Amino acid sequence: MSRGNTRQRIQDVALELFAERGYEKTSLREIAEQLGVTKAALYYHFKTKEDLVTSLFEDLVLGPADAVIAWAEAHQPTTLETKLEILNRYSACIGNATPLVRFMHENQAALRDLSIGEQMKTRILTLLQLIKDQDAALTDQVRCASALFTMHSTLFTLEGSNADPEEKRKAALEVAQELVTAAHHGSAPGPAPETGNARHE
Repeated sequence: MSRGNTRQRIQDVALELFAERGYEKTSLREIAEQLGVTKAALYYHFKTKEDLVTSLFEDLVLGPADAVIAWAEAHQPTTLETKLEILNRYSACIGNATPLVRFMHENQAALRDLSIGEQMKTRILTLLQLIKDQDAALTDQVRCASALFTMHSTLFTLEGSNADPEEKRKAALEVAQELVTAAHHGSAPGPAPETGNARHE
């Protein structure tokens, strides 16, 4: 995706500064200075920092996540294959927004005070409901929640590794799919597989 227009340039520079300094310590004036534009030019596009952050989430994560959710809701009841495809699509979604996912984890306190934080939480909880069975054992619910957390956290917790972002994304997806597969088998009707017996004790 080309990000050459003024609005997108503002978003890109703001995200870099937010990631480097933190949301609270970055001002609109500093963003304008980094861009080499006046504050008035910046205000034309975004009146506040919250407006700017909201636009980033809407463009890079919420919109794509909503598309994943719409696809998943159109493919009910949820088979294992559907669950794995949900993870695959969501992995691609956050893989295209790695800096924003990192910002989300490093600025959790600030996000709690912003409406966009609640909107993001709602999407994640919706995805969780779509990949876990309604009557799943608690351990299987944890596996599904851990699958989503794995895809989010791996993008920045393994910064010291030699793997490139795409390798980390694929590795995280593989682990997430393994967790959801285990949870699906554990919650499946009928005789549980050997690995599922211990889960239901």
